[in-house]
Amino acid sequence: MKQTSFTILLTTEQRGKIKQILSNGNYRSREIPHTELAAEGRDCQISLYNSGKLLVQGRGAADWITFVLEPEVLGAARLGYEDLLDPEAIAPHMGVDESGKGDFFGPLVVAAAYVDPQLAEAFRKLNVRDSKTISSDRAAEQMADDIRHLLGRRFSLVVIGPNTYNRLYAQIGNVNRLLAWGHARAIENLLAEVPECPRALSDQFGPKHRIEYALKQRGLTIKLDQRHKAESDPAVAAASVLARAGFLKGLRELGQRHDVTLPKGASDRVQDVARQFVKKYGPAALNTVAKCHFKTTDSVLGDLGFDRHALIQSPTAQKDDEETL
Repeated sequence: MKQTSFTILLTTEQRGKIKQILSNGNYRSREIPHTELAAEGRDCQISLYNSGKLLVQGRGAADWITFVLEPEVLGAARLGYEDLLDPEAIAPHMGVDESGKGDFFGPLVVAAAYVDPQLAEAFRKLNVRDSKTISSDRAAEQMADDIRHLLGRRFSLVVIGPNTYNRLYAQIGNVNRLLAWGHARAIENLLAEVPECPRALSDQFGPKHRIEYALKQRGLTIKLDQRHKAESDPAVAAASVLARAGFLKGLRELGQRHDVTLPKGASDRVQDVARQFVKKYGPAALNTVAKCHFKTTDSVLGDLGFDRHALIQSPTAQKDDEETL
């Protein structure tokens, strides 16, 4: 059974950080005797006692510790995966995650990473965690290097470049189906290295049957689990870091190929860079660097007097990948 109550003694500096976190609008204040501050978060109660002891209780306690306390206050996974998760978390399995789904420029990257008790302990010592909680791109890429060194061949990376992404999206018109294909391919590739792996875990991004169907098409029968916030699992956390590093590398290489720095996300700055790119290379070239189903595309093309017909490339246009659904 998943643990629902945790206690940790904080330093004076850490107590100050907790007070700042609990004072923001995401928490509802509570009155608890002998506490400096107490609040209710999502599915958990947090109490900071005068002694410096922090008590976190509730079914969401483990997630709060993983996504808030460790990255924002402790700066390390001090409580350990074994304390926070059920025993399945360190049993042999693989985790799958993706990066680039919400970024206009760059590839979509799906990674799968294997874990067993020894690797779970090594990940804990490295403070491997959800890549969204890592403070800088450089730190994420360094952690990915460390993870690859630990795993050897026990991971896989599926990089879907913009050309292929746009071609596949035009065929199916559904991001979740495209994601399911990418997850199934990453699982298949990793099973070639660790065929005895009994289970795969991913975040719940859409109907589970999509991935199961894609696996069935490949003749694979591995048990598949999905859950919200799966990045708290050590294998999924490792996959998230590998996927993020793969996305950053792909984004950087695309920029170098076109002599432009391509920003992450889908902000106003992204639109500015996209407009300059289209002015320099033409609207069809956007297929080579961006995910063109984003609304950003219509905004950029409209500003420059084009419509979506301008994105059509000739049959001889370069393809960055020949994968098909």
